[in-house]
Amino acid sequence: VQLQASGGGLVQPGGSLTLPCKVTGTRIALNGMGWYRQAPEKQRELVAAVGMEGEINYVESVKGRFTIARDNAKNTVTLQMNSLKPEDTAVYYCNAADWCGLRPRTFGSWGQGTQVTVSS
Repeated sequence: VQLQASGGGLVQPGGSLTLPCKVTGTRIALNGMGWYRQAPEKQRELVAAVGMEGEINYVESVKGRFTIARDNAKNTVTLQMNSLKPEDTAVYYCNAADWCGLRPRTFGSWGQGTQVTVSS
């Protein structure tokens, strides 16, 4: 399975970014999917997940600001990030996930992720 996250960059506080993740080697329609992030010197955390039936869950710190969406036809998962804060700075990855309870899972590989930096 290959996971290609993109769309990161440098943005000012309050700004927005959209991160698409193209998945190849498996059908995301058969999996719950999620977006993870890892800030410097911190553990990777699951911040948003979408189930096979469209169920959605977010970590408290991004609720109301981030939106996860899946496009099974394009085998793509997208994270729309609004009202960005400096504490959102991290490398963002997509991978498998369980929306119920925001439980991490993986396809066994992570991909390179995409860097998001929120700074003035």
